[in-house]
Amino acid sequence: MGTRSLCTLLAILSCIEVHAGESAIVAPGAQLQKVADDCKFTEGPACDAEGNVYFTDQPNDRILKWSTDGKVTVFMQPCGRSNGLCFDAQGNLWACADEKNELWVIAGGGTKTVAVKDYKGKLLNGPNDVWVRPDGGVYFTDPFYKRGYWQRGPREQDQEAVYYLTPDHKTLTRVAEDLKQPNGIIGTPDGKTVYVADIAAQRTYAYDIQTDGSLSNKRLFCELGSDGMTIDTDGNVYLTGKGVSVFDKAGKKIEQIAVPEPWTANVCFGGKDRQMLFITASKCLYTLQMKVRGAGSQ
Repeated sequence: MGTRSLCTLLAILSCIEVHAGESAIVAPGAQLQKVADDCKFTEGPACDAEGNVYFTDQPNDRILKWSTDGKVTVFMQPCGRSNGLCFDAQGNLWACADEKNELWVIAGGGTKTVAVKDYKGKLLNGPNDVWVRPDGGVYFTDPFYKRGYWQRGPREQDQEAVYYLTPDHKTLTRVAEDLKQPNGIIGTPDGKTVYVADIAAQRTYAYDIQTDGSLSNKRLFCELGSDGMTIDTDGNVYLTGKGVSVFDKAGKKIEQIAVPEPWTANVCFGGKDRQMLFITASKCLYTLQMKVRGAGSQ
């Protein structure tokens, strides 16, 4: 092979290598950035209308706020041992406050209201993750993870289920009760589909959302469970556990984002343009610049 032919071949191989290394969703050259590391266990990131991201530090019983100027401050402490969070269209922060197995609504000034305290007169297992659909209806998962700080009797619910609270906050119903341990949950911004991760079964399912809030047409989305979830404007779904695993809307895995922590708990998009991925992982909060943007309430 002549020198010119060899150079041409090397150039072609170089282009192939660069192309193969490109990501459809992560910004070119982007690296994980650690923006908080003084927590015991981070969870539940959620983005408000301005792009600020709130997240929980459950063992320390506090909700923290990352603001768009890069500062991290305490938003609420104590916070009912809050876990998963989600903002509604009115700017209220919904929190899975499992200290007393409740679901809270926290107004902008920090005033909290208990929206759900039981189901049919019996304590919930422990609300874990929550998603508010566009019309204000609320879905949350209720797995059973026994907490050392609980002061309660034995488990009262006969199922680890998914619940739906009507937009007027008056009616609570079970909408999925055939899962082993529902955990992460996220819906599409059009309010037509919700994804629920069954972490014990290592499966994530998609459901059609009916006008009355009930779920139908349960189908396997991917063979992986998840602790927390989010979705981008292309319909890609982000699952957590070992790093962040990303699946397209057809359930095909398209990306694996490695995170240098023992456990990746949850994820959301934030920042002023919603183009930064926020990852709660063990004692830390990380960010990653993305090509894609977050979709709907996170």
